[in-house]
Amino acid sequence: MSLYCLTSAPAHSGFPVYVFLLYFSVNACVDVVLSGVKLLEALGLKPGLGKNHDVLNSRQDLREAFTHFMEKGAAAERFFSDAESFHHIAQTASEHPGAQLYVGGNAALIGQKLAANPDLKILLCGPVGPKLHELLDDNVVVPPESMQERDEFHLILEYQAGEEWGQVKAPNANRFIFSHDLSNGALNMLEVFVSSLEEFQPDLVVLSGLHMMEGQSREMRHRRLMEAVASISDIPTDIPIHLELASMTDQDFMSNIVHQQVFPLVNSIGLNEQELLFLTQSASGPHASLASWNGVPDVGAVSDILFWILKEHGKTADRASDLTRIHFHTLAYHILATVDGHWGNQVAAVAAGARAAGAQACATETIDTSRVFLKAPLEFVTSQIEAPSKISLNPDEPVVHWHREGISFHFTPVLVCKDPVRTVGLGDAISAEGLLYSEINLQ
Repeated sequence: MSLYCLTSAPAHSGFPVYVFLLYFSVNACVDVVLSGVKLLEALGLKPGLGKNHDVLNSRQDLREAFTHFMEKGAAAERFFSDAESFHHIAQTASEHPGAQLYVGGNAALIGQKLAANPDLKILLCGPVGPKLHELLDDNVVVPPESMQERDEFHLILEYQAGEEWGQVKAPNANRFIFSHDLSNGALNMLEVFVSSLEEFQPDLVVLSGLHMMEGQSREMRHRRLMEAVASISDIPTDIPIHLELASMTDQDFMSNIVHQQVFPLVNSIGLNEQELLFLTQSASGPHASLASWNGVPDVGAVSDILFWILKEHGKTADRASDLTRIHFHTLAYHILATVDGHWGNQVAAVAAGARAAGAQACATETIDTSRVFLKAPLEFVTSQIEAPSKISLNPDEPVVHWHREGISFHFTPVLVCKDPVRTVGLGDAISAEGLLYSEINLQ
């Protein structure tokens, strides 16, 4: 069977005239976006040394964690354990003159991005409060069971390239996210997802929100993950499933998702450089000893990890796994890795994702060449483990391709926005656009 998720046309052609039904679960929220430095100052916090915290228990933890990741220029997401303190911080943030409210949550963001196409119908199963419902596109349908009286708020603390706070100077623009989100963390809409699946009969399912479970106890997390796995297993095999990952801190939990639980059940995964490195560290993959990326992630090392995921956990003749596609995105470039024979139109898909990154970051409909720059390496090797090929980029053919033991890699640089208007949701927009142009062959 050949199913065109949306279109197999070139990246610059029109969309199909028929309607596709897309199904999104589980996380949805309202994002409160503002300057991280200005919020911390409004909270009376002063600059100091940075320190990573897996869970935020106080304002001091927030200050240290934000400083830690701002200094690295890296995206991160954390759970804030103290409900009363979080709600006070959230109120201060939402009342700040520079704060803006947007649709939030990976599932909702991907759905919102695709809902801009009038030929698509989106069903969103996530906790939707009144403000989020008001922000959603008209093409996004919310089942009545998903509506709740209060919104879940996530605070998005942004910083610009070169921005300083105390002794810290951000090497590039990025954001730090935190929340006290119990609805998404407990996968409260899982049962709604299951009950509405048969009636809606989607052409594509997009899952996200597993990272939100880290705020739960280990017992609750294990139970809900097993229930989620059972629900995913019940999705008919002719419906492709995409899983969008996000920042996590519990290596055992990630290892379970990779080795035993979720990866074999999905066709496609989307993730960034922080999530990729954490994944290989959690599951003892290649380059697991690397503590962090030094600047732009090395293409050869990224390629090695993507190859390992698909070789060890993807679909083969001897393994009962559906995983055949990974869309990796980082600030400077994207790679689409696919198992041969299962996907088509990769050139258009990876190019569309890169185009979306540059346009959305600058808040323009198309790429404005005066506002972007090239950060990708002009030459790179395709592996740091095996005998590699050396590739030089050609501006006339910006998507390059190489092959390795039954797996194809499509690489393209990204035109990076010099002064990004908004960084949050960029990865979700990239994954959405990549899916929009992907063709899957379900065998």
